[in-house]
Amino acid sequence: MTATWRRRWLAIDLGDRRVGLAVSDPLGMIASPAGHLLRRPGKRPPLTELLAQATTLEAEGFVVGLPLDAQGEDTPRAAEARRLAHELHVRTGQPAELVDERFTTAAALRAVQAMAGSTRGRKGDVDAMAATILLQHALRTFATAEDRATDATNPSRDADASRADD
Repeated sequence: MTATWRRRWLAIDLGDRRVGLAVSDPLGMIASPAGHLLRRPGKRPPLTELLAQATTLEAEGFVVGLPLDAQGEDTPRAAEARRLAHELHVRTGQPAELVDERFTTAAALRAVQAMAGSTRGRKGDVDAMAATILLQHALRTFATAEDRATDATNPSRDADASRADD
C-alpha cells in the first residue's frame, strides 16, 4: 500500500464486456459509483479511456480489482489486472493498488436488486456498484493499515487514550 493513501482513487472492476468504475472523495474516505466503460470482448482493457476518465475525475491513484479464486489463488484473468495496474502506474506515475475483488459482483447484484428490484438492463450499474464495493473495501483496508502503523510507531497512544477516559 502506498504511504499517502488519502487521495482521490479511481477503482476499476474489469469485466469481459464492461469495466465498472468508482471514485473516492479527495480524502479517500467515501466511494461512489462513476459509471462504466464498454469493452470489446477478447480485447485489451480500454486503457486510453481509463486514463481519460482518471483525468476527468481528477484521480490521484488507482485501485484495480484482482480476480482471485475461492482459495485466494490467481485466476487466468489476474495477469490482465496486474498488467493494467502496472501500465496505469507507468503512464501516470500514480499508485495502482491491486485489491481482491472476490464476491464484489455478487454483493453489487444484491445491492442493485435491493434498491431497484431488477437488474435487467442495468448491467453497467451493477459493474459500477461492484467497483464501488471494491473501492470501499480498499479504503477500509488502507485506513486499517494506517491505524496499525500509527499504533506500532506510537505505543503510548493507547495509554494516553485510556488515561483520557479516566
